[in-house]
Amino acid sequence: MPWWIWVLGGLVLLVAEVTTPGGFFVIFFGAGAILVGVLKAAGWAGPPWAEWAVFSALSLVSLELFRKPLMRRFNLSSGRAVDRIEGERAIVTEDVAPGGVGKAEMRGASWTARTAGGEPLARGRRCRVERVEGLTLWLRAE
Repeated sequence: MPWWIWVLGGLVLLVAEVTTPGGFFVIFFGAGAILVGVLKAAGWAGPPWAEWAVFSALSLVSLELFRKPLMRRFNLSSGRAVDRIEGERAIVTEDVAPGGVGKAEMRGASWTARTAGGEPLARGRRCRVERVEGLTLWLRAE
């Protein structure tokens, strides 16, 4: 593959990183492709299988070494949470006995609700979401 194809492919990958919410993954493959293009232009790349091996090695090693520091530098978490539900308020729509199951409404949606404390939750009561397990809210009375 000509050197300029590697550089062009690397630039396309860098643009893809900037235009998508990827979380610093594609940038390392773009940088690896550009470096292989530079090596190829300098005559140091070798046969096609070696180009792909160098590309893979450079991309994966740089991903492993530099992604976490970049994530910390830009204050991004690796597991992007769109929204946190813990601490929000929900309204009980069915009575919930201690250890029992009922229903609650939060943000206009109906959820399965359980008590996080030992006291029953009466219909219409405002509660705080203690934790979420799947589609079940664990509620504690305020």
